Amino acid sequence: MKNLEKQFPINHYLAISFLLSGILFASFSEAKETPPNVVLMLIDNVGYGDIACYGNPIIRTPNIDRLASQGVRCTDFYIVTSSCTPSRGSLLTGRYPLRNGLTRQLGVEANRTGIGLPQNETIFPRFLKEAGYTSACFGKWNLGFAEGSRPIQRGFDEFFGCRSGNIDYYTHVYNGEEDMWRGNEPVELEGYSSDLFADATCEFIRRKKEGPFFAFVPFNAPHLPNPRNKANGVGDHWQAPAKYFEMYGYEPDSKDDFEGYHAVMTAVDAAIGRIIKQVDESGITDNSILMVMSDNGAAANPDWVPNEKGVNTPFRGGRTNVYEGGIRTAFIVRWPGRINAGSVCHEMIANIDVLPTVLRAAGLEIPSTPIIDGRDIAATLAGEAPSPHEMLFFDYQKTSGARKGHWKIVRPDPKSPFELYDLYKDPGEANNVAKENHKLQEGMVEKFNEWRQQF
Repeated sequence: MKNLEKQFPINHYLAISFLLSGILFASFSEAKETPPNVVLMLIDNVGYGDIACYGNPIIRTPNIDRLASQGVRCTDFYIVTSSCTPSRGSLLTGRYPLRNGLTRQLGVEANRTGIGLPQNETIFPRFLKEAGYTSACFGKWNLGFAEGSRPIQRGFDEFFGCRSGNIDYYTHVYNGEEDMWRGNEPVELEGYSSDLFADATCEFIRRKKEGPFFAFVPFNAPHLPNPRNKANGVGDHWQAPAKYFEMYGYEPDSKDDFEGYHAVMTAVDAAIGRIIKQVDESGITDNSILMVMSDNGAAANPDWVPNEKGVNTPFRGGRTNVYEGGIRTAFIVRWPGRINAGSVCHEMIANIDVLPTVLRAAGLEIPSTPIIDGRDIAATLAGEAPSPHEMLFFDYQKTSGARKGHWKIVRPDPKSPFELYDLYKDPGEANNVAKENHKLQEGMVEKFNEWRQQF
């Protein structure tokens, strides 16, 4: 020891020890204080029963299924409205559509030049900027594209995608015009839209892996094909690269609606898988929150939309109404260190909860102004707490409803009385039990009316 002290005096040893300890502590503290990266992937008009891990026996979604095995699969997740545009508005603001002012689906001109979501509304990237986040949107905007309403003008640092809605997957046509944009400028490029949006997201992750970053990835898939959004000579059929048809044993040029829908679903699942892989290969798995959800249920109405093949099994109804099939969708979250792998959440939660949950994860307070209707559901997702909601409310155009515990009221149109369903016994909403439970129904209607009157 004495010889060692002669070669390396103890005070030098202590000084270096303290120095190394300080460096390690600083590095540990910095790592602990780095907010998590967030990748929020939104799929379009996907029914509750369209994903393998939610019970579909045919459609192959191995990447979404694997994500569920690595995190939590939610069975009682709701969209508080049941159409693409207002659903996105409620997700990005954490506010009911009646509060944020965007209650309708945007038409052609409103998608191109309309204000859409009121410009005084604050959305994800503006909140997250306070915590040092870089934010990007890659995919379907559908929230208005007037000056001041574009993604870059709403707080996103980067945008690549379509300003409108259900563009053609290859030609990117929307009602007679090509509709791909980068930032505030239109761009012409080739490629399948799901792949293009995944490519842009992966490239963003590679550049920003030091974080923190927020990537909002609203795919236009698997929205049904629309004959108005087709270039000359392009048929009105589902589109996907040939390999996704061949995976099912289908002909690569199949025009069968069921076969095409299966292929489009597997193609968007593959795009999601590439994004997940990029996160993992970038070495940021442990400090990244990944989410997959749908914006509303499938149309599920062959008389209205004959080539729509999505399914909301086991639920009734579909997109644009507030029966379970229109508003109860898949929601999967991978959050290492916070959520146990392979867990299932049966609590009642909603898309308005995503914003406040991410804000708290980023170390930010949930603002009192503007009013945020959502709640932090981190503990709920982790199985540590019940739903933070006593009731959730649903509203789209002429249809309304609310859920409290396992009870749900639905009014299919303003002239009809509210129906009452016991979702534990009757998840398919087949048996209206309002007469047998009049006081319960009356109390829930009173609460709904109180909620409605505040707007």
